[in-house]
Amino acid sequence: MTQFQVGDRVFGCSFFGAYSSRILIPEAQLRPIPAQLSTTQAASLPAVTLTALYALFLAGHFPMPSKLRNQGILIHSAAGGVGSMLVQLSKLLGLSPVVGVVGRTSKVEAAKSLGCDVVIDKSQQDLWEVALKAAPNGYSCVMDSNGVDTIEKSYAHLAMTGRLIVYGFHTNLPMGKDMLSPWEWIRMASKQQRMPKFDAMEMGSENKAVLAFNLSFFSEERDMLADFFGIVLDWIRDGKLNCPQVAQFEGLDSISGAHDLIQSGKSVGKLIIKL
Repeated sequence: MTQFQVGDRVFGCSFFGAYSSRILIPEAQLRPIPAQLSTTQAASLPAVTLTALYALFLAGHFPMPSKLRNQGILIHSAAGGVGSMLVQLSKLLGLSPVVGVVGRTSKVEAAKSLGCDVVIDKSQQDLWEVALKAAPNGYSCVMDSNGVDTIEKSYAHLAMTGRLIVYGFHTNLPMGKDMLSPWEWIRMASKQQRMPKFDAMEMGSENKAVLAFNLSFFSEERDMLADFFGIVLDWIRDGKLNCPQVAQFEGLDSISGAHDLIQSGKSVGKLIIKL
């Protein structure tokens, strides 16, 4: 038995294999698309909202509000897919200040419109100088998907009891066409050698933590994902959470162009491939 019928509009997480014209997905990973959302809008939501919500869960701000004095959050790539959800959810959960980091001046207004109290344009400003000014006592959590380029200083800017949440390493890895170059793999090995090491005893004395995850490997965590998905749907239906900005590409032949846009650093929000 299933709750769905042929022709129903559904959305959810495939975890892998979504670049397909047909795909088989467990029912537990799907939900009916709310009436107020288009199929494109719905497609933009599950991966980024569940990633953002789980990151805030690890940071100690969800499902119960944190009682810690420090409520500041620093979000790298604040205008991206996960970043845009982290900004909105942080405001919804009452965190302050919500400080977003963007890599291009063209993304500043997008980050502000999402609700950032402070936007740091690292192409024009000293990232860490402005971050310290925005939160002189440090941050309760820093959301970092960059990897080697920022992870050490992200940790340094945590307040006592702060948590560095890592959910990506895009500055570590060769991407797209660059993967064919042996020099890029040499650079990757060099960057790996420069990855910071965190000493458990020092972390204990500083009362700081580093937590990392990859939502792609959560397929067995069905109860947790179901609860999170239900909460996200309620917030969407109540108008508390908006879809990320979407750039739509048509057909499987456009996948290369979509990846080129992501890797250029120019994209805002979420990219969708329409089959």
